Amino acid sequence: MASLKDLKVRIASVKATQKITKAMQMVAAAKLRRAQEAAEAARPYSERMASVLANVAANVGGEEAPRLMTGTGSDQTHLLVVCTAERGLCGGFNSSIARLARDHARKLLSQGKTVKIITVGRKGFDQLRREFGANIVDRVDLREVKQLRFENAETIAEKVIGMFNAGEFDVCTLIYARFRSVIAQIPTAQQLIPAADGEAKADSSAAAYEYEPDVGTLLGDLIPRNIAVQIFRALLENLAGEMGAKMSAMDNATRNAGEMIDKLTLSYNRQRQAQITKELIEIISGAEAL
Repeated sequence: MASLKDLKVRIASVKATQKITKAMQMVAAAKLRRAQEAAEAARPYSERMASVLANVAANVGGEEAPRLMTGTGSDQTHLLVVCTAERGLCGGFNSSIARLARDHARKLLSQGKTVKIITVGRKGFDQLRREFGANIVDRVDLREVKQLRFENAETIAEKVIGMFNAGEFDVCTLIYARFRSVIAQIPTAQQLIPAADGEAKADSSAAAYEYEPDVGTLLGDLIPRNIAVQIFRALLENLAGEMGAKMSAMDNATRNAGEMIDKLTLSYNRQRQAQITKELIEIISGAEAL
């Protein structure tokens, strides 16, 4: 049984931990509002961008269509861009994304496909390198980035497009967590290259347009931009999901610490009372002996 001193030290330690988790919860709550607003603001633009791209692509056929839209004609080599957080202490947020990436990679490998992985975020790299270390071809570190900007997504998009133009893969899939609420982040796999036909439906009621320059040239500029936009949206969704998961995890940790403090305090008081009772019995016994 632990001594009174040990219990007292442990109670003080748990109280210090509780203060830290409470502070982290408040910081995450403050960051969550801004991150959620940014993620929600990015959704209409990215969805409309995909819709416009679908409308333009509906008028393209044959050799006019760029390779980023039509693909290479093969699906042998797959590139997975796995976006996770840079830090932990956010519950199962990173694990759920890594689990989806592992399941997707295992499915492709079982079909005889070649899988390459780019990790965006340190936690994704840490979790995937154990099983797929040989498949990770690059990693993007955003720890030094204080605020996510579109330029960060453009850098990743340029890297992906450069690999595609070099013939290093046939299909690219973006994996991230879509923010729904503080307690719900949905792991999502979205195909980037070639542009998925079902990603956005063309508006059949839209008027016919004449394009200047030609549609092929227009798509050649729109598709790379759309890839960067979708990656930027994924990064913003991830940031909001990370803050929500961290706030929830730190709230649970704070409450658990409170329960542990109550149990340790009760144990301390019982042991202290037992020690006092024992001393009183010894004093009374000694007095009666005299």
